[in-house]
Amino acid sequence: MYRRSEQANSMPELSGPPSKYLSSKRSPEAAIDALNYTVAAQNATEVQDIQNAPSISMVRFLVESDQMSFLPTISIYVERGTNHSQVRLLYMNAAALILWKEMGKQATEIGTQHRPARTALLAFGVPFSE
Repeated sequence: MYRRSEQANSMPELSGPPSKYLSSKRSPEAAIDALNYTVAAQNATEVQDIQNAPSISMVRFLVESDQMSFLPTISIYVERGTNHSQVRLLYMNAAALILWKEMGKQATEIGTQHRPARTALLAFGVPFSE
C-alpha cells in the first residue's frame, strides 16, 4: 500500500511562513517529495479532538496567519484506518505536511506513496494531479 519513509522525522525546522519555505526549496529531492504523499496515522484520542481535523484547523490557521494564498498548494486526503492506533489515515502532500507541523500538530508518519489511495477522499485543498 505504501512504502516506509526514510525521512519520516527529518522535516526541517521552519522559520517564517511555509509559503516562503516551499518557494525557496528548489532541489531535485524537493521536487520528488512534492509529488509524494506522506501517510500519517491518527489514533482514537487524536481523532476525538476536532482541531486534529485538517479541514477544520488548517483553514482557520491560514486565515488567522494571512496565508490563504498558500491554499492551492495543499492536498490532503483522508481514509478510515483499520485499528485503534490508526483510526484515521491522512495522505498529505509536502506543502500540507509542512503546514501541519508549523501548526504544532503531531504526525505519526507511517510511509509515503506517489498518490493517495483510491479509496481516500479529498478532505482539504486541491485534488491530486500529475
